[in-house]
Amino acid sequence: MTPADLSLTVLHAVRRAVDDGALRVDVPPTVKVERARPGGVGEYASNVALTLARSAGRTALDIAGILEERLRGTPGLQAVDVTGPGFLNFTLRPDAGGELVRAVREAGDAYGSGTALAGVTVRFADLTESRALLVTETVVRLLRSQGADAGFAQGADARFGQGADAGFGQDQPAQDQPAQDQPTHAPPRAETHKPARDATPQRIHVHPGPYEPRSLGVDAARWALLRAAPQDRPLDGPPLLVQHERNPLFRVRYAHSRVRRLLDNAAQLGFGPAYEIPVHAPELLGVLGDHPVVLLTAARHRAPDRVARHLEATADALLAFQHTVLPLGDEKPSAAHRSRLALAEAAGTVLAGGLSVLGISAPERI
Repeated sequence: MTPADLSLTVLHAVRRAVDDGALRVDVPPTVKVERARPGGVGEYASNVALTLARSAGRTALDIAGILEERLRGTPGLQAVDVTGPGFLNFTLRPDAGGELVRAVREAGDAYGSGTALAGVTVRFADLTESRALLVTETVVRLLRSQGADAGFAQGADARFGQGADAGFGQDQPAQDQPAQDQPTHAPPRAETHKPARDATPQRIHVHPGPYEPRSLGVDAARWALLRAAPQDRPLDGPPLLVQHERNPLFRVRYAHSRVRRLLDNAAQLGFGPAYEIPVHAPELLGVLGDHPVVLLTAARHRAPDRVARHLEATADALLAFQHTVLPLGDEKPSAAHRSRLALAEAAGTVLAGGLSVLGISAPERI
């Protein structure tokens, strides 16, 4: 990880803290990172917490602690320490990319699930409006992925053909074509939950919108309702059917299919994915490393749109990186190609898992 990469990583942490509501400051355009001074900890240091303290109305130590929490476990960082009045000190990890790729491969589509919300009980009120039901169903799935006991107070968990337990490693049916047997309103429920004794049923504030799988297909119908923040108007459906890079849904699903094609082409050339040497891809490594935090934040804030936006960022990083994966011309497959392919495969896994959380299919080909 270079100083420029580290600067961008810290800036992302500031932005996440602001998005989470932990900090109330204007996100700076850049973050200064420099070599740690003699007697300091690690290789690099930043005074970003001190520069933000005044506008945030908090001590630099408080801000440094908030940022340290969001930087912990970042690919490329072995340790983040807070020293003095609020300096952040960074110790770099020699092979963070390899650890990240191995973590994604081991977890599969479940990468990003965890136990941070274990012991939390959440029950949502019974709903009938289509978008409110779809958003809440997806939030239930996110909460459960983070260890929470989540569900509906009175209704079933199987709606829109996607149970609240779907996703995170479970296969999704192909949904490319407009559905012929899906209602445009919420289907009736089939089972009930007993409300938890101490859990008051909650409601997510959702701007209403119709669920239209007959005209849009399941994938576009769900993206239209989930990509916009719950309180905002849903997206216009027809543009989501256009196969063009301006269509974010197409871009995300195309990026996944592109990974599958890279793996097929590599196999024809006689090699497969194996992370053997470090790969310089800070943007892609960064978004893959952010995935668990994004899922947890989306669960806490009842905001599936955060997952959709993160998938767009992941797709853009992958599509910018993909051209380096396969040998060109007379090149022979090398450790560099195998390592890049392994990183691309990890990106495809994250895309598939994130789409699955939203109840959207990840096609092998487009």
